[in-house]
Amino acid sequence: MQFKYPELLWGLLLLLIPILIHLFQLRRFKKTPFTNVKFLKQVVSESRKSSTLKKWLLLITRMMMLAALVLAFAQPFFANDTALQEKEIVFYLDDSFSMNAQIENGNLFQNTIQDFIKYAPTDTRFTLFTNKEVFKDVEIREIQNELLNIKVSSEQLKIDEIILRGNTFFSKNTGTQKNLVLISDFQQRLGTISKTDTIDNLHIKYIKPYSNFIANTSLDSIFISNRTNENIELTAYLSTNTEEESIPVSLFDNDKLIAKTAAKFNGSKKTEVSFTLNAKEAILGKITISDNGLSYDNEFYFNIDKNPKIKVLAIGNSPSGFLERIFTDDEFVFTNSTLDQLNYSSIENQDLVVLNEIEKLPSSLVTALRTLTKNGGSFTLIPAVKGNNNSYNDLSSAHSTTQYGNSSAQELSISEIKTGHPLFQNVFDKKVSNFQYPKVNEHFKISTKGPVAIAFQNNDPYLVGDSNAYFFSAALNANNSNFINSPLIVPSFYNMGVNSLKIPPLYANLGTDISVEIPLNLQQDDIIKVSSSVNEFIPQQRILPNKVRINFTENPKSAGIYKIVHNDSILRHISFNENRKESELLYSPLPENNSSTSISNFFLESQKNNAINEFWKWFAILALVFVIIETLLQRFLK
Repeated sequence: MQFKYPELLWGLLLLLIPILIHLFQLRRFKKTPFTNVKFLKQVVSESRKSSTLKKWLLLITRMMMLAALVLAFAQPFFANDTALQEKEIVFYLDDSFSMNAQIENGNLFQNTIQDFIKYAPTDTRFTLFTNKEVFKDVEIREIQNELLNIKVSSEQLKIDEIILRGNTFFSKNTGTQKNLVLISDFQQRLGTISKTDTIDNLHIKYIKPYSNFIANTSLDSIFISNRTNENIELTAYLSTNTEEESIPVSLFDNDKLIAKTAAKFNGSKKTEVSFTLNAKEAILGKITISDNGLSYDNEFYFNIDKNPKIKVLAIGNSPSGFLERIFTDDEFVFTNSTLDQLNYSSIENQDLVVLNEIEKLPSSLVTALRTLTKNGGSFTLIPAVKGNNNSYNDLSSAHSTTQYGNSSAQELSISEIKTGHPLFQNVFDKKVSNFQYPKVNEHFKISTKGPVAIAFQNNDPYLVGDSNAYFFSAALNANNSNFINSPLIVPSFYNMGVNSLKIPPLYANLGTDISVEIPLNLQQDDIIKVSSSVNEFIPQQRILPNKVRINFTENPKSAGIYKIVHNDSILRHISFNENRKESELLYSPLPENNSSTSISNFFLESQKNNAINEFWKWFAILALVFVIIETLLQRFLK
């Protein structure tokens, strides 16, 4: 038993007063004469016994009354060791997509919020934060409406970030008990959950509101698996954690249903479906499935616009027929010019310039190409057999310190293709084998810090470069090489052309850094806007000659198909989807000694541990009872 005012227990010394009165009480007796002495002795004997019993009972009653009063004023109580310690409490509420699952009795996230509002003590102040919201030093009645309006999102803090951020909301007072309560489904992607507190004097409690199995089927990704002049084959990947055999998949153009099929898992957890689209028509697409698990991964947005034609200029006296066959009219605007007839002012209007075996690069051409790359354009240098490497180095040295060395007349085979290079991504389905590699008779030695796309059998670079500058080490004419007859010629130059203008892909994931180039002459004060049916924002944009580069970083915030607009004119579309990492539904085990599966149980246990059982009222009542007993003794006991 503990006392709120233990210093008042000194009042128990008052119990000595009735004892002293009892021991030293002096009574004056009055003598009364009786005629019958025998009868008098009997009365005196009986009176003395009765009087002694009454005195002892009154003594005990008064002592108990005084003791009860002293204990009542000292306010005794029972409590746990930590119940009297001042406490601070911070809650983390996971509002990521995985918490938005449908369960037997409704929505997991909404049920969690309602339980929190229902069971949180109304007189307790706390801090609550989510992945994107903070409610600091509040009571539950102050924020219950805001809690009910919280929407789930793709944002997700790691477990160590949650703990470190939660620790910042506590005071610097070392005498308080600091409690951090994490409410989440604790997916593995949060990171490893330690069984011990990672910060001194911080008590961490883990609450997983729902521990049963959650069934979910997800649309994971889409891609163009085949493209012809007439048709586009679009493939969608699906995954599930259930035993479903099949699930219906629908394809929409805007809100119009244009195709429907069934994805068959056949005992596997992953599958794919394909749709055939008209290559000559634009589509604002959405693929959907019906699933009772997570809702955010049941839709996948994409768009296929009519892309602007990419401008390609070839400069040189060597034959360029192979370039004309690659840069066809349906996707490119290809022009060819000799060095003598070159209009230098036209270079800034190009997306890709191919220097086709020019023996010596004029300084004016080098300057024009530097301006081109600075403004977002690209070039490709194909050296001449008797080319001037010093003039080549004037251009190449600014790009990954690429340098042309001496010429070598040794015949070499091209035997290594870097399939991870941007030029060959998604070109090869598997490792290349039994490939008829081309040869060259004479080539320049190249040293570079840039990525190598193709190499010789002795590991010397044959083609190097990145997104805006590419360098061959050998001439491509038929007398020096058979490379133009190799299958490698098409993906190499085609992807150089495609990469020279950053065209939006089928879709992008929210939160990723993506840039798009729009062929548009934008005035200094003009802006481009991006909008959907419910949202509009101004993206980061950089004005380049004849085009505008748009960067998407912080915006947009929600999935959908967005219009890129200039002066109320739609330039093109871009689609965004939520990252699918939340769909994995793989969970981390929780420490048994400080975890719970119910918010109500947590609050009830906390109230029990913090409960203080006071007994002063009972002692006050007991003192009153002894007063009544004393009164009765005085009145009825003779």
